[in-house]
Amino acid sequence: MNAERRLYRIGGHFVAVVLEQPWTFRPLTPLQAERVSQLARGEDVGVVSVPADRMEQYAINDSLMGKESMDRERWRALSAEEKDRFRHSLDFEQYAPFEVEDGSPLFTLTVHAEVPPSLEASRPEWQRVTAVDEIAPYYYGYLHGGHTLYEYFVSREVRSGYFVMNEDYTCGDYYPCQGFGGHSTMFQLNTSLMIQYTFATAGKETLLLHSSVTRYRGKGNLFFGVSGTGKSTHSRLWHEFVPESDLMNDDNPVIRFVDGEARVFGSPWSGKTLCYRNVDAPVGAMVRLEQAPENRIVRLEALQAYASVIAAVSTIRWNSAIMSLLIPTIERIAMNVPCYRLSCRPDREAVEICKKAIE
Repeated sequence: MNAERRLYRIGGHFVAVVLEQPWTFRPLTPLQAERVSQLARGEDVGVVSVPADRMEQYAINDSLMGKESMDRERWRALSAEEKDRFRHSLDFEQYAPFEVEDGSPLFTLTVHAEVPPSLEASRPEWQRVTAVDEIAPYYYGYLHGGHTLYEYFVSREVRSGYFVMNEDYTCGDYYPCQGFGGHSTMFQLNTSLMIQYTFATAGKETLLLHSSVTRYRGKGNLFFGVSGTGKSTHSRLWHEFVPESDLMNDDNPVIRFVDGEARVFGSPWSGKTLCYRNVDAPVGAMVRLEQAPENRIVRLEALQAYASVIAAVSTIRWNSAIMSLLIPTIERIAMNVPCYRLSCRPDREAVEICKKAIE
């Protein structure tokens, strides 16, 4: 079967994606190609954090990145063949800044044309190990015959795809269910790539951290905390009040030790903020945010830092083998990177006391 293949370098690791027909990589528009070229060089194209109280920033960031919506008028003008091609085209703009020509992939993920009957037939034998059903796409994890499997749902009743990894996580296979187009498939493919990246890099002094990272004076500072704490808001305030700062990633940057130094990398996974810069920097500080009526910052001891960081790691906690591979990296961060707890309001003063502490 004919297939397209692309290679990406994410956090220093090579990742291959293969699309079997009829799936294709959606071509970039001229504006998107220009933006991708800028992001590949690590440039700031003006995308800013999208806090919950600034949802209008969505449209602004979409425009900056050259996103185009398929409205009814455009859709009606397409031929049946063009409509089918569009349904099966996947928008990889967020990965394009990380694309490379050569490299040995750490893992490969293949998007298949259809679900094999043998996969669905074996489902009663799967052992469920995890469930994520707070927000769509809902997904459930299983083990079977040495493989790790996930099934995705667009609602609690409608299954939309399967993702299967082999025993050493070097091969992943994503099988979209029939009747789902590129948007739904891409959403779940992003989740699959993040999961496989976490598994495959666990023993390589690498981790994904659920955080917003702002660069200041050449160093990346990571802001993290429980969902809704205000990571994006705090980053936005830095960019408003500290002209020397810029956003590297707003949701899932990669942290990796390189030649003994903790470095933070931009990634294709930035949540609701379209910040896909191919950029890296030494880690300056890690700051756990907590909402409070007054602004106050304290430096954490190593044990407190470890507890804070491990809670923010984007990982699969049900898998003890993966966790045991990640723990040495988390310990190394806690011992070598300055970690703080910032109790704060969403205001300029919080930024000022944070900046003073980490400078």
